[in-house]
This record gives sequence, structure tokens and C-alpha cells, in this order.
Amino acid sequence: MAAKFEIKKTANGQFMFNLKASNGQIILTSERYAAKQGAKNGISSVQTNCPYDERYDRRTSRADEPYFVLKAGNGEIIGNSEMYSGVSARENGIESVKANGTTQNIEDLT
Repeated sequence: MAAKFEIKKTANGQFMFNLKASNGQIILTSERYAAKQGAKNGISSVQTNCPYDERYDRRTSRADEPYFVLKAGNGEIIGNSEMYSGVSARENGIESVKANGTTQNIEDLT
């Protein structure tokens, strides 16, 4: 299975996307958008910004779990990672987004 973006409709009628690695694991989740075009624009932003390490904001949750957010050039958050068990796992997640985030494979599940 190749890496892909999946566009979904949420229970409240908004749109969002997940970036899935080739193993099917979700490696980045978007914010919610009012229109499907917003989700498509978000995917385009991931494709543009994911190769650049400076666009990843490495964070730690209140529960002391490492995670990251991917930001656009204007500083807006494009997507969030899952919570990781450690810093090295978070770094592996970032590398996975860098490797898979430029995929042109988009599946519309709406």
C-alpha cells in the first residue's frame, strides 16, 4: 500500500484529512474545515511544507508526551501528530511525514 491522504467528513458536517504512511498508520491529522476545498488546500500545504524541518514544531503535552505540529510558512498549523512514547519516536514520525507527505495519492472518503 502506498502512502495517501484521506479526506473525510466529520460527524458535524465539516471536513478533515489524515496522512497515512504506506503501512496504513495515520501520521498527521488536519484541523476541521467548513468546506471540502479547505481540506484540499490543507493537503496542498502539507505537500509544500513537509520537506522543511523548520516547519515542524516539536512539542510536549501536559501529560509529558512528545508530539509535533506541522506549520505553513505563515505559521498556521496544518496538522498534528499523535502522541508518542518518546522523543525518538516523535522524530521517526516527523521523518515519516517528510517521506510520505509529498504523495499525490488522495482518497476522497466523503
